[in-house]
Amino acid sequence: MPDKQLLCYAVGLLFLLLAAAGVAQEPEETFGCEANPTGDPIGGGEGYRDILTTGDFIVKTTDEFVAALKQASPGQVIYLPDGVEIDLSAHNTLAIPAGVTLAGGRGADGSEGARIFTTRKSGRMFVAAGDDVRLTGLRFEGPYGGSERVAHSAYFLSIGDYGTEVDNCEIYNFNVAAIGVGRGATNVQIHHNFIHHSQRSGLGYGVSTSSSDVHIIANKFDYCRHHIASGGSPGSGYEAAWNLILPNATSHHFDMHGGRDRGDSTDIAGDWMHVHHNTFQSTHRHVAIRGVPSDGAEIHHNWFANPAAKSVSSGGNTRVYRNVYGPEKILEE
Repeated sequence: MPDKQLLCYAVGLLFLLLAAAGVAQEPEETFGCEANPTGDPIGGGEGYRDILTTGDFIVKTTDEFVAALKQASPGQVIYLPDGVEIDLSAHNTLAIPAGVTLAGGRGADGSEGARIFTTRKSGRMFVAAGDDVRLTGLRFEGPYGGSERVAHSAYFLSIGDYGTEVDNCEIYNFNVAAIGVGRGATNVQIHHNFIHHSQRSGLGYGVSTSSSDVHIIANKFDYCRHHIASGGSPGSGYEAAWNLILPNATSHHFDMHGGRDRGDSTDIAGDWMHVHHNTFQSTHRHVAIRGVPSDGAEIHHNWFANPAAKSVSSGGNTRVYRNVYGPEKILEE
């Protein structure tokens, strides 16, 4: 056999052997969040693996908690044991220092996690005051989760720097916005949380972002007016993947505003969006892009409760492909 034919035969045989071993097989195509490749439960809680069990500061009272925030330095953990309840009603906008982690045991042995709450009608609970802040394994409760246009406006967390991570938390009853991500924030990771009851009429955001680098992964959302929203100014963009959108919402779910909303004489709806492998159980419009993303949007491998015509709207530069629709999971390219 000539050398060239021998080489071709050998390469072909190698591919056959690899295929037989499962090495060369394409990964199975999945739709919606149920396949969840993260290894941790969507929404966090029981079964979540990266649970901290102690810290540099072990706090059990509000005074201890506020003091620890003032003393903690980068790399340190402020830990709240199970059963602890911290009332921040007398405090407004506490700063979490750069590099500091707030942690609890949500998900360990069925724990709900320590509870940090406020009854203050308006204001922001926390600001991430530098790079590499983490909040994990805790419950954060605001003063009101209804949809009415009440006078008070409650916010949970403002992010404006690099590397903030919010994971395995339950965040609820912040009627205007739970998590707000500013334009200067980069490498923001919001994953495996249960975010619900942010639904004030005309506002009501689970995650509100103007960042170009925010990743919203494997969360569970319910009772938000918009679960994810962006003002859509140039530079904005986000990835939303493996999230479960439960049936209760008062408006469309994922949002990117355009120039007409901002009144800036453009039709720009951010730079980019990547929306994939989410399950949408509510029947409001699932994705609304109210202009044209400069670099484009890709929306694929989602499971939408609605038919295709009522699932996604966009002003252009958007690819919608390989999603399934309705309870029958009808595939459309």
